[in-house]
Amino acid sequence: MMTPQLQQAIKLLAASNLEIEAFIGEALEANPLLEAGEMRVEDREPSAENTDIHDATPGEGEQALDIDTSALDRDRDTGDGDWGAAGATGSQIDGLPALEERSTADLTLADHLEEQVGPAATSDRQAFIARAIIGQLDDAGYLVGELRALAADLSVSMAEAEGALAVVQSLDPTGVGARNLSECLALQAREADRYDPCMARLIDNLELVARGDFARLKRMCDVDDEDFADMLAELRSYDPKPGLAFGSSAAAAVVPDILVTQAKGEGWDIALNEATLPRLIVNRDYYVELRNGSPGKEAQSWLREKLADANWLIKALDQRQKTILKTAAEIVKKQRGFFLRGVSELKPLTLREVAEAIDMHESTVSRVTSNKYLHCDRGCFELKYFFTSGVSSSDGEGASAEAVKARIKALIDAEGDKVLSDQKLVDMLKGEGFDLARRTVAKYREAIGIGSSAQRRRQKKLRGL
Repeated sequence: MMTPQLQQAIKLLAASNLEIEAFIGEALEANPLLEAGEMRVEDREPSAENTDIHDATPGEGEQALDIDTSALDRDRDTGDGDWGAAGATGSQIDGLPALEERSTADLTLADHLEEQVGPAATSDRQAFIARAIIGQLDDAGYLVGELRALAADLSVSMAEAEGALAVVQSLDPTGVGARNLSECLALQAREADRYDPCMARLIDNLELVARGDFARLKRMCDVDDEDFADMLAELRSYDPKPGLAFGSSAAAAVVPDILVTQAKGEGWDIALNEATLPRLIVNRDYYVELRNGSPGKEAQSWLREKLADANWLIKALDQRQKTILKTAAEIVKKQRGFFLRGVSELKPLTLREVAEAIDMHESTVSRVTSNKYLHCDRGCFELKYFFTSGVSSSDGEGASAEAVKARIKALIDAEGDKVLSDQKLVDMLKGEGFDLARRTVAKYREAIGIGSSAQRRRQKKLRGL
């Protein structure tokens, strides 16, 4: 059983700086012994490159927060345990309204789906995995990245990940959680009870639909002109981007939690964003005044409780900061190439690798990287962005999927009038040390919103008219 304080510590660890700021505001109102103080200069991580973070030994009560979640880990194997409370990103902190209740912005797709997960899932464990999948959906509602990689990060089986994905795909709006356009349209056809073998063949051949090769499609679907026209009208009534009906998570201003700047010489300076993280202190003078003026036992007991709450909260927030900085420092160290040269230098990275490097539990790193944004010279990125699946490369180290996507986009942007086929892209990438199959190149190309060579050739002709 987890104590209420441990449960709250877990939630504090997963909360963003903006959520913490709101929580601190609530705490200041509820506890007269608490006051907002200044952020200390020493709350800054030295150079991520030059510092051996294993040798950084914090003082008594100031260690990084590596919560013992062995009970939760056992629950991962049994299907029991408070996965909903401990694992949900953006979960409500005790005494603090959920983020969607405090925001005046439009409801985002993630908010909308989160509200439906509990009743739809068969267990807290499945709900936990489903929430993790929701965190990987883009604004259009498509699953970004590989389900297998997500399952590995969560230490769950593929069968469990697929079951949780089925839960997400059962939510409103129909079509969310799809991994490609065909799957998105198939989900909507099933919902409309129109997914018969003929419609399935039509959806499986969307390239022919895009080319307007209707004669071939009618033969493949084995239908007459009237039935085919009806199927085509049905298909065109579906929404290819169901998530866009909701507010974009990117539309709201993203406030970074972590600031990374290049230090003089080598290495990086890593600090928490002080603008969104006021520091709490205990007003000792006021405590003495209240204690001396409150002779009753009940009043003295209440005062001791408030002092204990204040001291614990200050310690928990301090540990949270150190844990975030320690994790961010290791991410910067692992992805040094990205910070120096950009997305092409992103390396495959898993939560387990970072957890082992900083001697923490994987679940702790997972919570630290949820809802946290890092700002550097290259922009503002969610910490989860730096954990990417990999593809093999000639140097033996591998390259991240994001790096390969960036290279594919660069090649296509520079193709000019000579449109590159997927096979040509495979050959060019192989010449650069990336060993990918043609279907993988096609999948990455579609993931970044670039059409096939035939579609691009047609667009170039239209622009030339």
